[in-house]
Order: sequence, then C-alpha cells, then structure tokens
Amino acid sequence: MLVTSHRDLDVYKSAYSAAMEIYVISKKFPADERFSLTDQIRRSSRAVPAMVAEALKRRRYEAAFINKLNEAESEAAEVQVWLEFARDCGYLNPSDGDRLLTAYEAVLRTLAGMVAFSGKWCQPRRTGKA
Repeated sequence: MLVTSHRDLDVYKSAYSAAMEIYVISKKFPADERFSLTDQIRRSSRAVPAMVAEALKRRRYEAAFINKLNEAESEAAEVQVWLEFARDCGYLNPSDGDRLLTAYEAVLRTLAGMVAFSGKWCQPRRTGKA
C-alpha cells in the first residue's frame, strides 16, 4: 500500500480512535480531576496521532522521523499511566481501561517497528544529479 498521508497509517487510525474514546470517557471523570487527570490524559492521547503525522512529514530526514516516533512512543506510554490511574481510582470501567491499555500496547509495538525499520519508511536522499 502506498502511504501518501498519515491518515493512511493504521497506527494513526488506532491512536486517533483511542484518543477520541478517551475524550468521551473522560467527560465522566470527577470535576475535581478536570485540571489534572482529565487534561493530562486528553493531551497525551491527542499527542500520539499528532506526532505520528509529524513523523511522516519528516521522513525525508531519518533522524527527525525517528525522533518524532520516539516522542509518540513516550506520549503513548504516558497515556497508559493515566489510564491506570483512572482505572485504579474508579473513574474508568476496568474492562474499558484494560481494552485501552491493550490498544496502546499495539500502538507502541507498531511505533517501535517503524523506528526499527525506519529506512523502509524514509525517503531516499536526492543527490542533485540528473
């Protein structure tokens, strides 16, 4: 499959979908968590697909591509921590929490694979020779 946009990537679709689900679920978090857990989990979950999109646009430069994917991995791991807090504090149904944690594990595996095989994702350098 030819990838022409970040929207073509399954990892983007999965991360975006999970972020949207977190947004809906987090609406039910207690009001006193609005400026802490709710904001943090929304911010980090939204950062994952955003950084995947950035990485794809930076694939002309392998180091920049890898850097953005590493940032996406960090944000995905952060989401997992916030999900665990939400689940363990009773704000999140345990089955929803476990399902979302599993979804982020899949995202993390995919991102790690993209980093490991970054040469296949990155565009070859142009030499200026015709």
